[in-house]
Amino acid sequence: MAEETQPRWEAKLTAELKGPTPDQAWPFLADFCNIHKLLPSIDTCHQVEGVPGQPGLVRYVASTASGDDSDPSKIKWVTERLLMIDPSEKCFSYEVVDSNIGIKSYVATIRLMPVNDEDNKMVGCTIEWSFVADPVERWGLQDMRSYFDFCCQYVAKKIENAIQEASG
Repeated sequence: MAEETQPRWEAKLTAELKGPTPDQAWPFLADFCNIHKLLPSIDTCHQVEGVPGQPGLVRYVASTASGDDSDPSKIKWVTERLLMIDPSEKCFSYEVVDSNIGIKSYVATIRLMPVNDEDNKMVGCTIEWSFVADPVERWGLQDMRSYFDFCCQYVAKKIENAIQEASG
């Protein structure tokens, strides 16, 4: 009897930044080992191998499940490899290499796109976070969508606030 293969999960999530241009927002996303500064649930993110800003860079990302970082079993971690980065198009793609949270195959692309008003004047930008993944045990597609939608919205707000604070 042939083993049934489940369909891959796909989603595209967006979050709008009001005011900042893609050029202003890009430095926050271009630093692949910076995600812990943008998401409060991430305790650490650091380079494991490769060259910063270049495909092949691998990062380790971890968070503590219950706030008890003395118990290694409570730490959720993932290693991710930068597949592509294009500063002129303001986008990058990465894949999960390994994890202890059940993710076997996950590839995401994050892109910044300008938002224009009716007069075609740029008034901000949008983060588009799309992914393709194999189903994850104990998660549903909607769970994964909700989690990454939260991440996308939070990152957008964090970048928007940082740019507003820097410009006084």
